Amino acid sequence: MHSTLLVVVCLLYNAQRCLADNGMNMTMDGSMELAIGHMLPYLHFTLGDTLWFLGWVPQSTGAMFGACVGLFLLALLERWLAACKSVMEVHWDKSARRKLSDKQNGSAVPKRNAADRILGRLAPPFVARHDLPRGVIYAAQALLNYLFMLTVMTFQLGYIFTLIIGLGVGETLFGRFTMSAHLH
Repeated sequence: MHSTLLVVVCLLYNAQRCLADNGMNMTMDGSMELAIGHMLPYLHFTLGDTLWFLGWVPQSTGAMFGACVGLFLLALLERWLAACKSVMEVHWDKSARRKLSDKQNGSAVPKRNAADRILGRLAPPFVARHDLPRGVIYAAQALLNYLFMLTVMTFQLGYIFTLIIGLGVGETLFGRFTMSAHLH
């Protein structure tokens, strides 16, 4: 019994040591050496930073350009999603108000109390056709924003400038839809 327990403890200890060795040199003297590529702990323009996955390490100028084009398009997509969400919010709000008005006008029973008559409804009702797409769009925006955060954490200035420019161009193209949506 004791020998079996000793063997299990030794196996778990060795497995933990193997899992802890992930190919990283954790000294603070320079860049962190990864199994593939490296990570510089300061802002830089050098190639070789891992972008989200171990296999996505642009090692050439063309690969870096392709990564920047992809990031630019994702930044445009994020601003487009924000504009779509704003426009749809106005549409969903009008639709919910119309349904609530039709429901109240069609019923012979008045509202429950004076507070409901004075204040009206504080929150629109749950409508799956409105609220489920709203949740999906928000989740997509959150995913993109977390990916952007991970990109900025590489300290690669090419990536950072690309995201800033892409978000700026996206806001220029689609920002008027978010502003006009809130004015109606």
